[in-house]
Amino acid sequence: MIKTPEFWNHKGIVSTALLPLAAVWATATFLRDRLAKQVSAALPVICIGNLSAGGTGKTPLVSLLYDRLIEAGMHPVILSRGYGGSQKGPLWVDGTIHTAADCGDEPLMLAEGRDVIIGRDRVVAAQAISNRGIHDIILMDDGLQHPYVKKDMAIGVFDGSVGIGNGRLLPAGPMRIGFENGLASLDIAFINGDDEHELTAAIDGRVPILTGTVVADQTIIADLGETPLLAFAGIARPQRFFRTIEKVGGVIVQSLAFADHHLYTQSDLTRLQEDSIRLGASLITTQKDWVRLPAEWRERISFMPITMQTDSIDDMLERIMAVAASKTRDNINV
Repeated sequence: MIKTPEFWNHKGIVSTALLPLAAVWATATFLRDRLAKQVSAALPVICIGNLSAGGTGKTPLVSLLYDRLIEAGMHPVILSRGYGGSQKGPLWVDGTIHTAADCGDEPLMLAEGRDVIIGRDRVVAAQAISNRGIHDIILMDDGLQHPYVKKDMAIGVFDGSVGIGNGRLLPAGPMRIGFENGLASLDIAFINGDDEHELTAAIDGRVPILTGTVVADQTIIADLGETPLLAFAGIARPQRFFRTIEKVGGVIVQSLAFADHHLYTQSDLTRLQEDSIRLGASLITTQKDWVRLPAEWRERISFMPITMQTDSIDDMLERIMAVAASKTRDNINV
């Protein structure tokens, strides 16, 4: 759980020195994929993930797809590994009894009004979904590089403001898989935000490109008025969160960045509270951070919700439902 390294953005000395470890990563990934036994789930599996490490806007897109599938009369479920949680699963996430320490922050956040299951063994978790008998489509949150569950559709999410960084494999760069190989595994490339790094040109028409942007809910900032803010975040790219607050009119007098998925200690929270009192500021964080806070601290700290907005949603839903219908027909004909 580290902060996104700055050297991932360029091919400098540190990145070059780590290339031998990147070669080890590539070899290990190749061997795992060659040895993996892939299983086709009973239900259609739509995987939404990243080719690179770090936040891209994947979780808001998963939320949007789930909600729109519900509106379309489908019965989706979100399948997550539960990164950062102690439970191996399969576990149906319940926000009234589970914490981020149990199931991870993203599943807990997604479970607000949605059916979410976590499982480190996603083959077993997919079977648990099928056994439940009430769902007709699986949205697999992350796992594009997971070789054990067959994906009926793969959607790769890219942050347009970051692109693919230096394009190198972990740990020399942000890529979990080489760009060309990763692109070949996708059915859709979804670019979040303005394409500032010529991703469209790099993709060069090889897969359909859909676009959208993460939008902040300005209500909380409006309610706070001109109150100074102490903003903190433990996400992959905290600076993006701070810029978003300022973009919607928030006045940040101090910002603190923690490692991605950081579990806040009493010492951390006491420090934040003391700093906010000294500065006469209100505390604000991301929803993903807020769900990781102890319950007694949540009333003292605001969070700013975000949503994905895209003019491509109808196109994406049409493609997803066509894949789901095809899978259902294939199962009937077996």
